[in-house]
Amino acid sequence: MTHSGVSRRRRHSTRRRRARVRRVLLTTLVVLSLVLASGGWVGFRAWQARAHLLNAAGLARDLSVDVVGGDLPRAQRTLAALQEQADAARSATGDPGWWLGRRAPYVGDDLTAVRQIAVAVDDLARQAFPTLLRIDLASLVPRQGRLDLARLSGISAEVVAADRAVRETNARLAAVPTGDLVPQVRAALADLRGELGRLGELTSAADRGARLLPSLLGAGGPRRYLLVSQNLAELRATGGMFGAYAVIRAEGGRIRMEAQGAAGDLGTFDPPLKLDQETRRLWNDLPGIFPADVNLNPDFPAAAALYREMVRRRTGTEVDGVLAVDPVALSYLLGAIGPVPMPGSAVLSGSTAVRSLLSDSYRDLDATAQNAFFAAAASRVFTALFAKSVDPRALLTVLDRSITERRILFWSVHSDEQRVLADSQLAGRLPEQDTVPTVGVFLNDGSGAKLGYYLRFSAAVTVGECQPDGRRELRLRVTVRSTAPRAGLSGSVTGLALSGDPYTARTLVSVYSPTGGAVLGGRLDGRDTRMGSGVAGRRQVAVANVEVRPGATRTLEIPLLTGRTGAGTVELVHTPTVTPWTTQVVSAPSCDQ
Repeated sequence: MTHSGVSRRRRHSTRRRRARVRRVLLTTLVVLSLVLASGGWVGFRAWQARAHLLNAAGLARDLSVDVVGGDLPRAQRTLAALQEQADAARSATGDPGWWLGRRAPYVGDDLTAVRQIAVAVDDLARQAFPTLLRIDLASLVPRQGRLDLARLSGISAEVVAADRAVRETNARLAAVPTGDLVPQVRAALADLRGELGRLGELTSAADRGARLLPSLLGAGGPRRYLLVSQNLAELRATGGMFGAYAVIRAEGGRIRMEAQGAAGDLGTFDPPLKLDQETRRLWNDLPGIFPADVNLNPDFPAAAALYREMVRRRTGTEVDGVLAVDPVALSYLLGAIGPVPMPGSAVLSGSTAVRSLLSDSYRDLDATAQNAFFAAAASRVFTALFAKSVDPRALLTVLDRSITERRILFWSVHSDEQRVLADSQLAGRLPEQDTVPTVGVFLNDGSGAKLGYYLRFSAAVTVGECQPDGRRELRLRVTVRSTAPRAGLSGSVTGLALSGDPYTARTLVSVYSPTGGAVLGGRLDGRDTRMGSGVAGRRQVAVANVEVRPGATRTLEIPLLTGRTGAGTVELVHTPTVTPWTTQVVSAPSCDQ
């Protein structure tokens, strides 16, 4: 080939290469322009979505106030506005530009999460909230001495639908990865998950109630239950010592009291009732010997079953379940139903119930009269609950508060009913497997006295470092303060004085690790302290003896490990006491961030 031919060929190849480069550059320029335009559009839509979601959040809070306040016409208008804002947020995050942005690097995860938040809020506004507004809350509370079981059954389908919508939305949000999200989106997602969790607890409780109350209240035949008063003046893991009890009968939605008794009347049991090995290692045979000790462990179903069997053996009474309440729960109920007359000239009210039951009764009554007063208080409050006309929203609010604080607990001997209750707060037990690492702090009086009325508790858990094996460090701090006087208490309050000083309260503090976790020791007021140890299922348990003189405060510090988890937060479960605990959980980023 000639030199000129080679030159022509090279020039032709060069022109083609330059043309390809121009086409690539042109294509790149076009795509870049589209991406930049799309990014601007997505940014504008994100601004719109944020405004709509903020408006929706405010309207959701207003809706809650309207519903609790009983203003249904206003609630309907609020719901219509909420649906409009939620639909707008969903539309703003659903166009092609947003779809393209969700597939872009760096921002795609965040845009996907915002889209899922918008969809979740819209689904709730269109599916769950209208159903909840249609539910007649009055169907869930008694009228004219009975609960209308037919009316209650009629709302069951609505309750089930609302609960299903909340659970499905919650499950979708739980599956959203959070590791690569920017802090603002991660925080918004965490807030929505928290609100949905609380809403889910309410709809789940309503669902359980609609399904179980007819049978529990005797729709299929008479039922009998033990109504047990937990005496918070002498602490036990589930709340207080099982003291007075009443046998109540439920039939056709009506409840009446049949008999009364006290734990002291049941005597002791020798040989002890059968206990599992884990309980015996922690507490020897005490829960199987003494009715007042059945709830040294925080597992209410186990304690209730023991107490039921003790009552059966001593009295021959067979019951279908055990309902436990404490004086604080009774005070909440009295705040909703009004004062209740007691034997003699006494009147029990929301503002006086705790003091009357846990302080004044020990000053003014002997042991026999105290037990009668406790039993009468619980039974008369529940009789008034069924006899009086009560605002359903006020009553449901105090019931929800009492159950959330673990002040009302229930166990059914019927396995199908107990399965429905098993994972609820009403069941009164720690989960067998944590979804979020859960730490338990449970209290038992070690003084043989009634000094629990004067004790105040607080707890803080700080989430620490992620370990190479997938576990996580936790630091628990529990403080115990005594407000007891230094003199002047009756012998029925100071009791056995097992601490050596009648006014020094001895409290056995049991700390339960998360499932698969460990308790790593303990320090009391900055010094190493000896602790008993055991296990409960897949949890390690450590027990510390904390003695507090009047006016003093003691601080117990416990390092723990979780099981394998990526979570950056912790659930804290504790014994309910006379006054609410002060609690704090200091969270940390999840281990996968």
